[in-house]
Amino acid sequence: MKGREIRLAARPVGEPKPSDFELAEVDVAGPADGDVVVRNLVMSVDPYMRGRMNDVKSYAPPFQVGAALEGGAVGEVVETMSDTHAIGDVVLHGLGWRDYAVGPAAAFRRVDAPVPPSYHLGVLGMPGLTAYAGLFDVAALKEGETLFVSGAAGAVGSLAGQFAKLRGATVVGSAGSGDKVRWLVEELGFDAAFNYKDAPVLDQLRTFAPEGIDVYFDNVGGDHLEAAISCLKVHGRAAICGMISQYNNTAPAPGPKNMTMLVSKRLLLQGFLVGDHTHLVPEFGREVGGWLAEGKVVVRETFVDGLENAPAAFLGLLRGDNTGKMVVRISS
Repeated sequence: MKGREIRLAARPVGEPKPSDFELAEVDVAGPADGDVVVRNLVMSVDPYMRGRMNDVKSYAPPFQVGAALEGGAVGEVVETMSDTHAIGDVVLHGLGWRDYAVGPAAAFRRVDAPVPPSYHLGVLGMPGLTAYAGLFDVAALKEGETLFVSGAAGAVGSLAGQFAKLRGATVVGSAGSGDKVRWLVEELGFDAAFNYKDAPVLDQLRTFAPEGIDVYFDNVGGDHLEAAISCLKVHGRAAICGMISQYNNTAPAPGPKNMTMLVSKRLLLQGFLVGDHTHLVPEFGREVGGWLAEGKVVVRETFVDGLENAPAAFLGLLRGDNTGKMVVRISS
């Protein structure tokens, strides 16, 4: 059987280019004892993948030039040599960026919830758990507090804002277009939102949160982090999830100029990785699954069709072309 995969052709310098990726046809191995073969239906592109394209030591090993990329995917078992998985099972796994994934059955978790497969890459998957953990485990957001979310129209930010509202917080978000701002307020129920391209972030945040913020959920870094530090109240907290504004930098970016406020305001800024919060999975599944079943969470996805277009989807994600979760539809 033949399949295709997307490989890293070259390590990007600055903003990735289409030529940094290549589409290759490969032979798909049959399953060994205990293995399954999975036909991928949908795959995820996520900002963290940009860091893995650099040859640097980090929390995850770098992608290798000439090898297939990896990432979250949901697929259907088409061959099995395992007692635990049957043909037709829908499974979540980490071997995206290819038509077919082959490996030990234990690496492919069956997903039985009656929702679209892509939800397991978004609201019920890693982005949803990231939002949940950052808000409630890292930042300890409480009812009645005010939250600022940057990158609020993305996969994680849009869920963080909604989860916070459902827990009784006031929510302000930033996004990169007027349409996204309207979506945040009119459909997701944010109390306020602004386009960070319209005016300095600090000026707009002071306008929409005149009494300050208790918690900042950071997806952007840079001027957003500096503005949040200025607006955080005494004993404010920040959950640092990502800094997408700096992922393509070729030289270190200057840090916020107001770091002395960490002392005077007794602020807590904590970076986190979702993998450190897997103990929350049962609680997350119950609460967010319940909200979803009750229609209390709005899910929006931006689909790109075709494995061959996965690099374009990833580049679009880094530019902010998506609203909600960016998903590549490989097959149906």
